[in-house]
Amino acid sequence: QVQFVESGGGLVQPGGSLRLLCAASGFDFGLEIMSWFRQAPGKEREHVAAIRTNGVTTAYIESVKGRFTISRDNNKKMLYLQMTGLTREDTAVYYCNRKNNPDSWGQGTQVTVSS
Repeated sequence: QVQFVESGGGLVQPGGSLRLLCAASGFDFGLEIMSWFRQAPGKEREHVAAIRTNGVTTAYIESVKGRFTISRDNNKKMLYLQMTGLTREDTAVYYCNRKNNPDSWGQGTQVTVSS
């Protein structure tokens, strides 16, 4: 079945960096546009970044442009999110999923930005 396992989160000071990883299985990863989502406390889950199957075309929400970089390895069925210049507003649980019709959500990985 479709499964996502996110990792790499943690506690980081403002201005710090983290690299999130997502291991996907149960579907043809290389044929799907993949995304990172996040859900902050008391807020709805929001889409953060997406990457097309070619691994080149990417898109980001305005608040993370220039700070976050999404990438993928189709052979390994892995999705990544390099995050730099983190702010308190980036504190959230981060999830990966297919951009279109996301389902079978994983447990996510907690990112906490605090001094």
